[in-house]
Amino acid sequence: MRPFFADYLERLGMLQSEIEQALAGLSQDAIDWLPGAGMNSIGVLVAHVAGSTQYWIGDVIGRGATQRVRAAEFQTATLDANALRSRLAAAVADSEALLATLTEADLTRRHPLPGRADEVTAGWALLHALEHMATHVGHIQLTRQWWEQQHDR
Repeated sequence: MRPFFADYLERLGMLQSEIEQALAGLSQDAIDWLPGAGMNSIGVLVAHVAGSTQYWIGDVIGRGATQRVRAAEFQTATLDANALRSRLAAAVADSEALLATLTEADLTRRHPLPGRADEVTAGWALLHALEHMATHVGHIQLTRQWWEQQHDR
């Protein structure tokens, strides 16, 4: 694998590990807890990160067809930590398989956004996927901290 893509996957794997650490030892109540109106549970955030990563890397760059229903990610409830880790691991594994096939020249190729008139370069989609995951890792970590504070842990 080319160095850029290996480095990218190392960063993606680091973020995946951060999410797995945040899920470690959480009860189902903690995973499904809503900190407030209009806020998301840890379960929702993990399901959304997995769906988003699959979309931006697999569907946009790889021209896959996961049939993602983004709105359904925000209805996630009762998925345990193992199920959430599996979803995330599958998205990262699919990303790794696709990135192994790319070259640096592929980064400038434009790709249509499924269901939209817009298009982006593969490089933009990769950066957006990583940025998006990193943002939600912070949300997941803060939600866990808030849960623990609210429940005297």
